[in-house]
Amino acid sequence: MDLLNTLVDKGLRRELPTREEALAVLATPDDELLDVVAAAGKVRRQWFGRRVKLNYLVNLKSGLCPEDCSYCSQRLGSKAEILKYTWLKPDEASKAAAAGVAGGAKRVCLVASGRGPTDRDVDRVSQTIEAIKEQNEGVEVCACLGLLSDGQADRLRSAGADAYNHNLNTSEGTYGDITTTHTYADRVETVHQAQAAGLSACSGLIAGMGESDSDLVDVVFALRDLDPDSVPVNFLIPFEGTPLAKEWNLTPQRCLRILAMVRFVCPDVEVRLAGGREVHLRSMQPLALHLVNSIFLGDYLTSEGQAGQTDLDMIADAGFEVEGAGTTTLPGHRVDAGGGCGSHAGGCAPCGDGPEAQTAPAEAVEDRAARTDLVAVRRRGAGTDLAPNA
Repeated sequence: MDLLNTLVDKGLRRELPTREEALAVLATPDDELLDVVAAAGKVRRQWFGRRVKLNYLVNLKSGLCPEDCSYCSQRLGSKAEILKYTWLKPDEASKAAAAGVAGGAKRVCLVASGRGPTDRDVDRVSQTIEAIKEQNEGVEVCACLGLLSDGQADRLRSAGADAYNHNLNTSEGTYGDITTTHTYADRVETVHQAQAAGLSACSGLIAGMGESDSDLVDVVFALRDLDPDSVPVNFLIPFEGTPLAKEWNLTPQRCLRILAMVRFVCPDVEVRLAGGREVHLRSMQPLALHLVNSIFLGDYLTSEGQAGQTDLDMIADAGFEVEGAGTTTLPGHRVDAGGGCGSHAGGCAPCGDGPEAQTAPAEAVEDRAARTDLVAVRRRGAGTDLAPNA
């Protein structure tokens, strides 16, 4: 296909595709899916070889959030029967992080529900970062605490944080349909604050919330402009008890096309396959490794992932290798440009609304059985007395 040849050439040169080209990737038929994966795989291998970076989530504080993000099981008014607990102590969080590191994780992601941290919360997280760094030499630590106030990013950096995650999640044009208690601009500002403090920026999206192809392209282009070092791609987990519980809009093929589009738009960025991969990609997960160079190991914040050993087996069976602590993740030109964790030696998502911007009819899933059996609430690990999945 001329389109794919063009996109490969652009990806190898780090040249941005046009919006029309990105939309065309999302509109490719299932018969051409393997061609799309192979083309984006060439770009992935150019910048990241066959390495897969492992990231491990530690949910420092679960539930009880005052924000109304429609996709989130921890949101205000959520009836999802998730674990709810207040802040883990630094030693508890460090113990949880150690399980992930022992399983092969190179980065530990410390997440806490809420609008944003108080100064006392930053002190608490700083102590946790220091405890993790003391016990796990070379590990990267990413904080994800919500909207930041002035000076908080600098304090986290001083405590040893390497990165900060704050996702855009969806396009600016549709953001108000998903969340009303804060704005898209608030999220962009927090990413800028993290970058200004010298933290490696991590910002991504959530697909499957009923958005159009145009919305997906908008948010990925906005992320490209924001220039984070890592872009997590989440697929909506439709938790019962949340406003989006009935949004089963994804197929494995759709997910792979989305990941390919993200890779073409962000060729030299750490693209991370994040929440929802087991639910929506299912047996097609190994194909996604040809598109992404980073995944989460084990469980997520409020849902269970597949067994950690299954993740490791999948990587090996697909012919990839786990990225070691002594390997730099990002390509040299991004490290030289000051890309935060890329230099570490040692992982959470509108213009044009014509017919071409809409989800292709072939993607309709109303005649497919929604796999609600694959949504399992996390009942182990942080905040429980049970061993974590790592």
